[in-house]
Parts: sequence; structure tokens; C-alpha cells
Amino acid sequence: MPTGGPMKKIILIGSGGSGKSTLARQLGEKLKLEVYHLDALFWKPNWVGVPKEEQTTVQNELVKKERWIIDGNYGGTMGIRLQAADTILFLDLPRTVCVYRAVKRIVQYRKKTRPDMGEGCPERVSLAFLKWIWKYPDTNRPGILKKLEELSTEKQVIILRSPKEVRRFLESIE
Repeated sequence: MPTGGPMKKIILIGSGGSGKSTLARQLGEKLKLEVYHLDALFWKPNWVGVPKEEQTTVQNELVKKERWIIDGNYGGTMGIRLQAADTILFLDLPRTVCVYRAVKRIVQYRKKTRPDMGEGCPERVSLAFLKWIWKYPDTNRPGILKKLEELSTEKQVIILRSPKEVRRFLESIE
């Protein structure tokens, strides 16, 4: 899975549980790029969400940097990242894999804050979140694929559809 040009500004998008944060960390190490997890930036202690205006400001500042990896969805501000990125990674994994991973993560980090989350936001079980993951292929995926097709002439778009493809992609990175 060879890539086009050099990857200096990478965004990762995909369903919850698709492995965005893990892949972002691994890529960051391989490419020596700073990784920004939007969940860590946009959730304050006790799961208080950051207002959209602040999300916009933070991202406008981040994308000015010369090199970065940003992981997270945040559809309302995705345009900022899509425009600034040279590489877009879409983790288009099956919903069953994503739900399984999300449940596994809930068990693994129960009452603890995982590394890619904001401080003071312990892992929690949310039926709404699991439903969102399950519906993601029907609700979010079509719009994302359409957008990626439009951007594919000017940006490097990489769609990974299985854990094996993700692994192969990572192995192909120098």
C-alpha cells in the first residue's frame, strides 16, 4: 500500500472504536509527528464539552503548524482539517469490529481516563455511543465517502477497511 507524497499533515477519521487514536500514536512515532487527539482537547473534566467556537479556534491554530497528525471526527469542524491536511486516513472498519473494540475499551479503562481522552474523563458506558457506532455506516459514512471522493484529486486519501489493511499500511510506512 504505497503512499503518494510525504505525509506531513494527516487527519484520521472513522467510527468510534475504529482505532483512530491507536493508529495516530503509531504513525506519530514512525513519522516523528506531533499527535493531537481532539477528544483530549475538547472534553474538560467530568465530560464537559468545549463549545464549538473554541473547537474552531483550537483547530485553526493547530492546522497552522507545519507538521501534525490530528485524530477525531467532530463533523461540525471537520472542514478545517480536511482543507489543511495533505493526507486523509479514513478507518472504514465493519461496525461489529468497532462495537467490539469500544466495549473492550470500556472494560479495559473502566473508571480510568484513557491516554487519548481529556483529563478527568473516566471511561464510561454509554448506550448512545454504542448506538452511534452501530449506525455510523448508515448515517456518517456515505457523506464522508462523498467528501473524500471530491478531495481525492488534490489530497492523498487512504481508506482502510480492516484491521489487516491498517496493519499493512503501518508496515508500509518508512
